Amino acid sequence: MNIRSLALATALLTVHVPAALAQNEDVIARPVLRANVTVSGDLVRIGDVIENAGTAGQIAIYRAPDLGTTGSLPTDQVLSALRAHQVIGVDARDVREISVTRLARTIEGKDIELQVARALEHRGGLGDAGNLSLTFDRDVHEMRLEASNSGPLEPATVRYEPRSGRFDVSFDIASDRVAAPLRLRFTGTVIETVEAAVLTRTIERNEVIKSSDVVVERRPKAELGGEAAARDRAVGMQARRQLRSGQPLKLADLAKPDLVQRDQTVTLVYEATGLYLTIRGKALEAGTEGDVVSVLNLQSKRTVTGTVVGRGQVAVSVATPRLAATADVTSSVEPEQTAAPVALAASNNPPAAPKAE
Repeated sequence: MNIRSLALATALLTVHVPAALAQNEDVIARPVLRANVTVSGDLVRIGDVIENAGTAGQIAIYRAPDLGTTGSLPTDQVLSALRAHQVIGVDARDVREISVTRLARTIEGKDIELQVARALEHRGGLGDAGNLSLTFDRDVHEMRLEASNSGPLEPATVRYEPRSGRFDVSFDIASDRVAAPLRLRFTGTVIETVEAAVLTRTIERNEVIKSSDVVVERRPKAELGGEAAARDRAVGMQARRQLRSGQPLKLADLAKPDLVQRDQTVTLVYEATGLYLTIRGKALEAGTEGDVVSVLNLQSKRTVTGTVVGRGQVAVSVATPRLAATADVTSSVEPEQTAAPVALAASNNPPAAPKAE
């Protein structure tokens, strides 16, 4: 595509160049036309379009294309511009048109956002740069700078107002050609976000959250009002209250799931040294793993307390009886006198354990 500026703007500078460029080939090599030209500034000079331009090389003859773009010029037009500056005898080498490319430094919009976020990181209570969401007053697109602006984006001024979330950040970019750096300024608002598990449907109180019930989204940290629940910490947990669809989950919204429900038929487990019995019971209250709950023993009709150890299982501890100490027996005691301590020990035996069903 022809660049309009290449076709329309010819800088006709009144500098006289001797025709000796073409007449004395023993002293100066013959000028040769280039088919492809690359420039880094905003002007195309004679030395850019021909080789062996000699003292005429610094004469500007065209405006360069836009930054990072390529334009083309018909060879006849270029030769005419050269003749206007008395540059003749150019070897065109059957080149029909010249391609002119202007070099540029390109900065992607996402790179600008990242640099602004890094400049604001940990300022005024903000968190890590990766958790900051920026909204610019003007859309940030790809930027093309002069190729000479090769320095990094160095923060020059950084301002942030926590109450409004407004920011004003300026960067300086050093140049290879001039002492003064190029300054870029960006303004807008910033909020800190966190990853949160968000419900895809309404969850009722005490309902257990399944994997299909949540998706991971970034939400404003201020919106949560508490520590956000990660997806892996939300799945399998029980809702403490009704939670609506689209709501980000907080740790305070979740509890371990109840392994025992009120009025549920459960298994009472009696376990002691050398003893393991199970009996059917009825839970009088709900509880999760580790909770102590009351259970009605359906065989004895007595209420006992135990610890929830699994789904529908409550462990009841059995106290181990301590045998009464037996009096020392001397050698003078008659054999029949030993019957009393034996009977005493027998009377201290624990009552018969409940029968297992």
